[in-house]
Amino acid sequence: MTSAAAPTVPPASPAPASSAVTPAGSGAIRLRRRASALLVAASALGVVAFGWPLFASRSSAVDLAHSGDAPWIFVILVPLLLCVIMAELADGELDAKAVALLGVLAACGAALRLPSGGVAGFEPVFFLLVPAGRVLGRGFGFVLGALTLFVSALLTGGVGPWLPFQMFGAAWIGFFAGCLPALRGRAEVIMLAIYGAIAALAYGLVLNLWFWPFATGSGSSISFVPGAGLAENLRHFWAFHLTTSMGFDLPRAVFTALFLLVAGRPILGALRRVSRRAAFGAAVSFDAPTSPGATPEPGHEPAPALAPAAAHAPAPGARP
Repeated sequence: MTSAAAPTVPPASPAPASSAVTPAGSGAIRLRRRASALLVAASALGVVAFGWPLFASRSSAVDLAHSGDAPWIFVILVPLLLCVIMAELADGELDAKAVALLGVLAACGAALRLPSGGVAGFEPVFFLLVPAGRVLGRGFGFVLGALTLFVSALLTGGVGPWLPFQMFGAAWIGFFAGCLPALRGRAEVIMLAIYGAIAALAYGLVLNLWFWPFATGSGSSISFVPGAGLAENLRHFWAFHLTTSMGFDLPRAVFTALFLLVAGRPILGALRRVSRRAAFGAAVSFDAPTSPGATPEPGHEPAPALAPAAAHAPAPGARP
């Protein structure tokens, strides 16, 4: 009786090697359509929250101190951030590793903010936020900026009507850091330092807008005038910013640029190593379970099991 020939299994073709380095101009975690729409909605909310007093009429009873609308802005912003994370999870761009990295970086950013609290413009949190948005992408940078300011406010007792506006400002810094052009090496570090200085100045300018309408009283050249034209109020606001805030904003810009020049390259390298090892952009696939005695699919032949004697055989040179 002739035994049947064993079926031949064609050798598995090697998988194409993927590039281990993320392109400099794109984030390791891409932003899909649903998350992009949610980020647009969140940014539109921020623009309206900052700018609506400029369009209020003289006769309207507006709450210029934001004591009434700030809680509602916060209540809308936090679910939008959660929806961005959930949309990225559903689209496969975020996984447990990315969420864990988001929590770790937010905790590190909050810890960096503890020693200073922004006194005299010393704000070291931005020098971590900028490289994170650069390496991990625009959506990640947006959520990280907002989450970092929220966590630091909980730790320092800085919860108040200013918190949602601070969250928006930091979120935009992380977002636009992921939009910078593709550069590498020393040129990339210099670009991030210049961007960090500009972003720190813009952060102070935008944050002034939330409290300026009620902080200056009335009747001066830097006061908010309800019902006045947009150009007139913007001229008063610019005068207010130059006379009251440049002493804080310029040191913040200088410190951020210096921190990025000194520590930017090692932070970028560490974040890129984490991104490569976590393989955020790799597609996850699962092999179908095989029943005992089933013929393995080509390219998925299981390794032969060791015989009992071979499995427990002593190592060469070992004493019996």
